[in-house]
Parts: sequence; structure tokens; C-alpha cells
Amino acid sequence: MAYDEATAERIRNVFKGRRNVAEKKMFGGIAFMFNGHMCCGLVKDKLVLRLGEEGAAKALKRKHARPMDFTGKPMKTMVYVDPAGYRNDGDLKAWVKLAAEYAATLKPKK
Repeated sequence: MAYDEATAERIRNVFKGRRNVAEKKMFGGIAFMFNGHMCCGLVKDKLVLRLGEEGAAKALKRKHARPMDFTGKPMKTMVYVDPAGYRNDGDLKAWVKLAAEYAATLKPKK
């Protein structure tokens, strides 16, 4: 299992109707791109969020979030959220919204 397809579908529903969103295989899972930038995704059952340094630091204070350490070294701009942290749709939507808000601050890629 590269990623949880049921959760991927829930993320698709969060982005439903939104423009400039694409999917891309990444990190051995799936990433959701916003304006060409990685926004969020899934690796196995972990939610991956790109939040920038400030956003990631704030997120790490929340329950179920931890540094993304995919390469063995924690990334300062990204976090993992364990499934218990996005079990209900409201929590998932809130996490994805944070990542989308950060991605919206970046200059769109062509």
C-alpha cells in the first residue's frame, strides 16, 4: 500500500471545485499540487502537509503532528499528521486548508 486511497478521495473532496489543483505521485505516495506547488499528500496512512517554517512550527504544537522525516532528517517546512489527527472530515479539511493557504502564498508555477 503506497497510500490510503480512501483518504486520498476525502482530500479530493476538500479540493472539489477548486482550480489549479493536480495530483502527482511523490514520496512513494500521492501529492496534491496547488498552482504547481506541493500542498499536501499521503504517504501510506500519514497526511503530509507543506506549511512553511512558521506554519510547521505551529502545527507541531498540535496533537498527532510530527516533523516529516522522510529522508531521515526532519524537514522544517513540512509535517506528518497521524490518522487519529484527521479521522473526521472537519479535521482533515482544517489541515488541508492550512496547506492550501500556504501554497497560495507561493508564486504560481507554469
